[in-house]
Amino acid sequence: MPGPLAGVKVVELAGLGPGPFAAMMLADMGADVIKVDRAGAARGGNPDAPPADVLHRNRQSIAVDLKNPDGVATVLRLVEQADILIEGFRPGVCERLGIGPDVCTARNPKLVFGRMTGWGQDGPMAPRAGHDINYIALSGTLAMIGREGERPVPPVNLVGDFGGGGMLLAFGVLAALTEARSSGRGQVVDAAMVDGAALLASMMYGLKAMGMWDGGQGGNMLDTGAHFYEVYETSDGKFVSIGGIEPQFYAELLERLELDPESMPPQHDATQWPKSKQIIADRVAMKTRDEWDAVFDGSDACYAPVLQPTEATVHPHNVERGTFVTIAGVDQPAPAPRFSRTPAATPTPPAHAGQHTDVALTRWGFSTSELASLREGDAIA
Repeated sequence: MPGPLAGVKVVELAGLGPGPFAAMMLADMGADVIKVDRAGAARGGNPDAPPADVLHRNRQSIAVDLKNPDGVATVLRLVEQADILIEGFRPGVCERLGIGPDVCTARNPKLVFGRMTGWGQDGPMAPRAGHDINYIALSGTLAMIGREGERPVPPVNLVGDFGGGGMLLAFGVLAALTEARSSGRGQVVDAAMVDGAALLASMMYGLKAMGMWDGGQGGNMLDTGAHFYEVYETSDGKFVSIGGIEPQFYAELLERLELDPESMPPQHDATQWPKSKQIIADRVAMKTRDEWDAVFDGSDACYAPVLQPTEATVHPHNVERGTFVTIAGVDQPAPAPRFSRTPAATPTPPAHAGQHTDVALTRWGFSTSELASLREGDAIA
């Protein structure tokens, strides 16, 4: 695989959500990622009809029984060659399986051992189950998201699982890898979704300290409190977004809406925001979304239509940039960010569990006789 991470070798212990997302990001950038699936998950499957789970693209899958000593030995042999290992089990599970950080770094002192959890590796809540909604709740971030007077609204699982989880893990392991290449020593990266969700809200904590955020939801400039940073419904039941914060952009917004600035309350008078919001809502409701697209075409009013995913894939801007790709019939986001000299390759489709057991292990140095022995002992599938 081309890309800026070409030559980096990663062992991914299969999991859900943020761990696979981090592995996908590394694989998208050219890392050689081998995904270790459970032997019991290997049920065959037609390679010409790959799974549709986009998070598992761009890597080969082997099926290993981690409760079998020979299966554990297989993973440790991969670890000897790897730069990074990623796992998303609860704290202590890898240690009980015999593939914890101490064992792995004894085999490979330069290994970066990336751990993805919700609550972190320590603390009173570390052993407990949870999901994205719980982690962002504890971080204080969920309380910031929603409209005034309503319950907080989870932004699907983008903040905990992906932004504050998988992306934080990918950043962490690459930072540790950079350090390991100068020091010759790996380390454990403890990526917790509650930490990451809190980190994503750094700006809001700063605004609160400066008296520019009331600590609640729906009454501030960036959380739909302001009339100039809001989503409005059009006459055809669709929606548009506006974000004219700066004076020059706000002026152009009013001009495109054909609203007299002199008739509008002062832009930053928060007590007048509800009145201003109603004025704009009434005006936006007079046209369809396509008509507003035409009105705002080429403007700096900070406007964009609110697109459904199926619409986003065919929007001219996204098409020209190649923001989305279609792999094995599945529309999906393309690798990002872009690199001028070492661009990422077009992604390969996800693999069935264990689809590449023989070819991947052979590529990582296992002989045909070793594979036969491992399979006979049910260590691989």
